[in-house]
Amino acid sequence: MKFTIDKSALLSALQHVHSVVERRNTIPILSNVLIEAKEDGVYLTATDMDIAVIEKIDLKKSEVMQLGTITTSAQMLYDIVRKLPDNISVELLSEKNDRLGIKASTSSFALNCLPSEEFPSIAQEEFNHSFNIDASEMIRLIDKTSFAMSLEETRYYLNGIYLHAVKDSTNDKLRTVSTDGHRLSRVDMNMPEGVQEIPGVIIPRKTIMEIRKLLEDHTDNINLSLSDNKIQISFSNVILTSKLLDGTFPDYSRVIPEQNDKTITISNQLLSEAVDRVSTVSTDKTRAIKININKGNLVISATNPDKGSASESLEVKYDGEEVEIGFNSKYVLDVARQIKGKDIIIKLSDSVSPTLVYDKEDEDVLFVLMPMRV
Repeated sequence: MKFTIDKSALLSALQHVHSVVERRNTIPILSNVLIEAKEDGVYLTATDMDIAVIEKIDLKKSEVMQLGTITTSAQMLYDIVRKLPDNISVELLSEKNDRLGIKASTSSFALNCLPSEEFPSIAQEEFNHSFNIDASEMIRLIDKTSFAMSLEETRYYLNGIYLHAVKDSTNDKLRTVSTDGHRLSRVDMNMPEGVQEIPGVIIPRKTIMEIRKLLEDHTDNINLSLSDNKIQISFSNVILTSKLLDGTFPDYSRVIPEQNDKTITISNQLLSEAVDRVSTVSTDKTRAIKININKGNLVISATNPDKGSASESLEVKYDGEEVEIGFNSKYVLDVARQIKGKDIIIKLSDSVSPTLVYDKEDEDVLFVLMPMRV
């Protein structure tokens, strides 16, 4: 195998594939990236057996001097290429399957390799459903729900984002939902063509993070395909295939209250800054703050027996009866960061019922916060 490639093109592809590789692996070959030099370009593949990313780098025939396949440490190769000077060409060559040579400017490296025959085969899946979605819409669906994914392994079916189609009398939607039991995020978009019959699927946390990184610099449409147990995202020269979480997402509609009749409208920036300041004295474990709402006024307070207390008063649009409720300040700030409009709308019922949070400028976004005793 022998080919010459621009450093920036190689680094970009390695950035996409190397992060799939787990740092600690009991199977050595899974630490490696598969490099395939073919007539139409170079293919890089990495997998952890749950997710696989393949990226093709287009090269001219004159740049691929010798066809071949090899595997080497994904992290080591990425680190080497990242540290090379910019605007240079890199030559990768291998006469035997046990060493990969890297030459660039005045630098040269020789990396140990493992036989490409040991690299796991990426089986081709038959996907029953396929549709196109704008990359910016996919980023929006991910960003506004990923923060609420659960980290608890015991409830593994919450360790991801629930993607499904919603059909109602007014408008069909593609919806993402996530929850960790303390907060819930629900985001809608107009249903793309081909989504009507998709099954509800749970996309794992790591897959979500990898998709988000892949889409960082992509602005065009992407293709999303689903089978019974896998998802595939493809665009440009990149294909990501991942297993889905095998579980049933809970009926989230049961925790979204319909009787919250106390509506507060407040500047999102002022609320965020006040919560951040007051929570400085809250206990590290609970991060509890108390919010007291009265006509035209909202008071945020926190008390820590070991450190002291704090409070701050803000003007709000509210003319209902007085209500007092407690929250984890981190959860409030996490939700506030997803509000892109100037104002945040909060709907309450009482001190123990779930609270609804809306973005005044985006009716397709809904957040639910569970209160806590303070």
